[in-house]
Amino acid sequence: MLQTKFLGVVALVGLLAGCTTNIEAMRSAEATGSPFTQALTEEYRQIVAFEADEMYDWPDADYFAQKGLRAAAGEVVQPEELANWDLPADSAGQLAEGRNRLMVALEAGGRDSYPELAARAQGRFDCWIEQQEENHQPDHIAACRDDFYAALEELEAAMQPAQQPAEMAPLPENYIVYFDFDSSDIRPDGQETVDRVVADAASIGAPAISVTGHADRSGPEDYNMALSLRRADAVRDSLISGGVAPDQITTAGRGEEENAVPTADGVREQANRRVEIIIQQ
Repeated sequence: MLQTKFLGVVALVGLLAGCTTNIEAMRSAEATGSPFTQALTEEYRQIVAFEADEMYDWPDADYFAQKGLRAAAGEVVQPEELANWDLPADSAGQLAEGRNRLMVALEAGGRDSYPELAARAQGRFDCWIEQQEENHQPDHIAACRDDFYAALEELEAAMQPAQQPAEMAPLPENYIVYFDFDSSDIRPDGQETVDRVVADAASIGAPAISVTGHADRSGPEDYNMALSLRRADAVRDSLISGGVAPDQITTAGRGEEENAVPTADGVREQANRRVEIIIQQ
């Protein structure tokens, strides 16, 4: 992270003067916990070795060593948040879309069902975001990005249930529209989800549709409740514009409760800034 690298260098001078550093501890750390956290430990071990031994990027090597040590201790650490990195504007949209897909796969059971694929996808995403912030080695950026999408697509395919005949194919249990921080504007990727809801609802007649807004835990609780309702209303309006009758739709807001990804108070988390849509069947 560019905004912290100078401080990181200063801190590392002290660390390297000692007998043990996070980087050295990571090299020999024994992974514990679930198959996912063990596989994730190895992913971060590779990142640390590359940043320290090939790039001589001690601050980022130390940063990912800390994540790796937490994973080695059995903690389910999360993929990097875009807000914590100084990213080029033209790459932020693709990174956000990639992280959204990754979080959906992880929270839908990918960590438990396919731990090595899930860990690989997360490790390559974190590699991509770190390289993209530096933004001066196109080959490294492309390698991390391409490896991320290859792992993610394999994970998504593995999690996809066997296809049923078209006339019997069930609708998704829910649809998720993600929002930017402190925003109730529907992004292009969210509009695609709304359009899919409109089409799926029309295919079974005129079903009841529930729309529930959520916020992350950054900001006051009462503000987040109002924000979650604005997000639900924005999706409701878009469904109506698409042809869904208003009396088919019920809306609700949950504020910062019922997080998809548990976080401490005040933490920004993309996966929690969402609206969940359910078509009643």
